[in-house]
Amino acid sequence: MEIPLLKGIVIIFGLSIVVVFICHRIRVPVIVGFLLTGILAGPHGLGFIKAVHKVEILAEVGVVLLLFTIGIEFSLKKLLQIKKATLMGGSLQVLLTLLATFAIARQIGQPFGESIFIGFLISLSSTAIVLKLIQERAEVDSPHGRTTLGILIFQDIIIVPMMLFTPFLAGATGNLGESLVILIAKGIGIILLVIVSAKWIVPQVLYQIARTRNRTLFLLSVVVICLTVAWITSSAGLSLALGAFLAGLIISETEYSHEALGNILPLRDVFTSFFFVSIGMLLDVGFLFQEPMRIAIIALGVLALKTVIAGFVTVLLGFPLRTAILVGLALSQVGEFSFILSKTGIEYGLLTGNIYQMFLSVSVLTMAATPFIIALAPRSADFVLRLPIPRRLKSGLYPVQGIKRTSKQDHLVIIGFGINGRNLAQAARVGGIPYVIIEMNPETVKDEKAKGEPIYYGDATQDAVLQHADTKNARIVVVAINDPTATRRITEIVRRLNPKVHIMVRTRYLQELKPLYELGADEVIPEEFETSVEIFARVLAKYLVPRDEIERFIARVRSDSYDMFRSLSKESASFSDLTLQLPDVEISLLRVGVRSALAGKSLAQIELRKRYGVTVLAIRRGSQILSNPDGDMQPFANDVLFVLGPPDKLAEVTSLFHNIEEREGS
Repeated sequence: MEIPLLKGIVIIFGLSIVVVFICHRIRVPVIVGFLLTGILAGPHGLGFIKAVHKVEILAEVGVVLLLFTIGIEFSLKKLLQIKKATLMGGSLQVLLTLLATFAIARQIGQPFGESIFIGFLISLSSTAIVLKLIQERAEVDSPHGRTTLGILIFQDIIIVPMMLFTPFLAGATGNLGESLVILIAKGIGIILLVIVSAKWIVPQVLYQIARTRNRTLFLLSVVVICLTVAWITSSAGLSLALGAFLAGLIISETEYSHEALGNILPLRDVFTSFFFVSIGMLLDVGFLFQEPMRIAIIALGVLALKTVIAGFVTVLLGFPLRTAILVGLALSQVGEFSFILSKTGIEYGLLTGNIYQMFLSVSVLTMAATPFIIALAPRSADFVLRLPIPRRLKSGLYPVQGIKRTSKQDHLVIIGFGINGRNLAQAARVGGIPYVIIEMNPETVKDEKAKGEPIYYGDATQDAVLQHADTKNARIVVVAINDPTATRRITEIVRRLNPKVHIMVRTRYLQELKPLYELGADEVIPEEFETSVEIFARVLAKYLVPRDEIERFIARVRSDSYDMFRSLSKESASFSDLTLQLPDVEISLLRVGVRSALAGKSLAQIELRKRYGVTVLAIRRGSQILSNPDGDMQPFANDVLFVLGPPDKLAEVTSLFHNIEEREGS
């Protein structure tokens, strides 16, 4: 028994693999590859797919999941911070584009109603394409990314009044006022639902689901939340995509947002490809080849008009010229909701055959050009800024208060909040080191978050979870979980995301060391070995062996054994600092005691290098760092010395920094 939809899916994916692979080899964006796939497979191309409407259903799911992930990465707080871009920027962009398009359409002889409707179509931009590209470029939190998102959100909302108003442009009668009142009432109800769900309902539901530790159940719950909110907004007359975005916002307010995003991304990528393929299927290649120059000129005109208007609106919002150019270029294409609106126009006779095909051709061309335009946007902005333009325009008409970035820099990422993770977090807090914790136990996350810990629920084997912990900007990542398979997976992902980060991994058994070093770990701490060290240290203490001798012996054992462990995979180990490049030495921070024998003496008098074989690299005195000190430099009480040397020598010299009575007591 043949299933037409299944056959169509196989054809689309098979053809997509070939086309996207070729596009990748010639460095053409993936989105263009999917559009070409649609053109080839569609009824106007090779004719492989006849039932385009079935593909469009899958495409809608892709748009829903795309907007859902955007909402998860965003938050209600950020949405309130861009309310000016959404309300003022969005309304100005739509209104000015509508008026300009209306004037041009009237000039070329289009009737009044058709001219306004064409303005509706041209004023909307592609949320799916633009946000996907901005996400891939990690620019969602940039000024132009936030402004672009705000305007796109307004466009997704304004399409509803446009659809309600379309029958009146065609001369149909009806009670518009009553429809608008009902729509506003539904909108207020949805906003209240979002607030209540984000604050009370969804966090409790996800908490109970997360307690089961069942990933399948968690994924199903997230998908149901997404589709339910999208269905509610669609039933209220709003767009599915807007509902999906609101569902993402609801989940973004919980500590489970990172795990939800990591689970939903594969589904999003699969279904979003259907959207781009379905757009390509609509294009009549024959019509495109009949009047290629005319279509190309109109497409360029649309790109230029929308770029100028969106850029002008961004300047009015107070942003500098560079941001305005980036926003203008990002919003220069015709959007996917224009296709939905165009069907309403066809139904009421506002778009006839040739005009509709012209609209489709121009829209697909502008969409296909968008990846190239956004990629070239920074260079274009830099070129314009080199022109003799007034300084005030370059810097912005008036200062705009930026949104504080929440991303960390040079921080510590702790994966797992067991005993080791807790102790490490406490040490980092005392030392003033910024850190982020990723933990899979929802009860732990809930309790620790209430105490103010920067802790998030998530599976660190997911790329998205690690990316949201800003692993790319971290200095050190410590993996302290009990699952050996997950530990290896996390190590491999972290090394891929950040080749320079220092990865420390805790493992239970010695046989785990070799695969972890091969995957990119810098230091692997086997509990089996450390337990043996702690046991013999306590045994020696019971036999009254002096503490300094025990410390020297421990340092020598650790140095010899860890050198042996590292030699298991020297070639694959990634070295990120001096101590790793020189495995026979370490850098220690030693504080000078108030009554230490070193206090007040110069480094030349102490003779640390001559007598002990260690070197002072720097001295920290309060908040000041004194680097490369000379022999006349005198360490004072409470100074912290950065000392380089072999581990056993460092253990030997440590006692010199203690107070005199402490040394005598030991």
